[in-house]
Amino acid sequence: MIRAPVSVSIHGRDSRAWVEVNLAAVIENARTVARAAGTRLLPVVKANAYGVGAVAVCKALEALDPWGYGVATVQEGTELRAAGITRPVIVFMPVQPALLYQFHEFGLTPVLGDAESITSWTAGGERPFHLEIDTGMGRSGVRWDEIEALRGALDTPRLEGCYTQFHSADRRDGSADRQRERFLEAVARLPHRPALLHVANSAAALRDRRFAFDMVRPGVFLYGGSPGEGFPEPRPVVSLRARVLAVRRVEAGESVSYNALWTAKQPTTVATLGIGYADGVRRSVGVSGRASAVLHGRRCPIIGAVTMDLTMVETRGHAVTVGEVATLIGESDGGRISLEEFAGWGDQLQREVLTSLGPRLPRIYG
Repeated sequence: MIRAPVSVSIHGRDSRAWVEVNLAAVIENARTVARAAGTRLLPVVKANAYGVGAVAVCKALEALDPWGYGVATVQEGTELRAAGITRPVIVFMPVQPALLYQFHEFGLTPVLGDAESITSWTAGGERPFHLEIDTGMGRSGVRWDEIEALRGALDTPRLEGCYTQFHSADRRDGSADRQRERFLEAVARLPHRPALLHVANSAAALRDRRFAFDMVRPGVFLYGGSPGEGFPEPRPVVSLRARVLAVRRVEAGESVSYNALWTAKQPTTVATLGIGYADGVRRSVGVSGRASAVLHGRRCPIIGAVTMDLTMVETRGHAVTVGEVATLIGESDGGRISLEEFAGWGDQLQREVLTSLGPRLPRIYG
């Protein structure tokens, strides 16, 4: 007799691994950006708020009265609407004219950059749109020096805003200033100045109020990602924890994990953590020779290739038991592993780490 499958739900700290999110830190980081920029916020919550949780983040940020929220896809926008978010939601992904009806259906604001999509949008209703101006990113939008070709299509009150994307706002190489100048040149050639100009990501918003305009679009800084040297440090937001699922003795000369990329130089103890590359811990981290996890109050090296579901750490002679909790990112009794440090071990961007933390990991909000 075949039994029907039983639904098992394991949540939070009972799980093999999880992500802890400090929403108070998200709010404080947003306040830091708002104080620096001196203008309204358009928090970017695409990719599930960089993996932190878009609905939870938006509800927390409502206390700051943001102008609206920025997402990448229509689906992300509809999820916010389903959660009761009523502020404007701008979808920053280029859209096919045939799919514009989805924006009307869910009350979303598109960004447009060509005559066909602008004409289709304005013919379909009264809702506003934003114009994307390419000032050097080279991926989408109308070029700053070709704005005249759209002048007729842009002579409409539906044009609510214009924006551009800096390619190197964290660098002080003059590129953001050149892009800003191109942006203003393009805006000056429009039939009228729209109500909202916005160009600043986290780095530009924190760097100089010349980039603030009518609102700013903070992203990774909200979630604890540092723009780099010379910028304010954000409050940490994310902690990544995993439980010890197995402990074993490894003798000198014996290997650990696939391809035997790590071999014990002396007898040692290895603890196996319930987290792997399917959860966002890059496979190469364990063979970098730099990575560690805090376990039992000590930093323990991550060893061998990280596998899809499991990560191994060397505890040497320290006593470790199954069920103990290791910290891969965040504060613990043994110190702090920052998001920036963890990202460096895998040669990743901080935003890359955040967005790769997989859906198998429960989010715990506090």
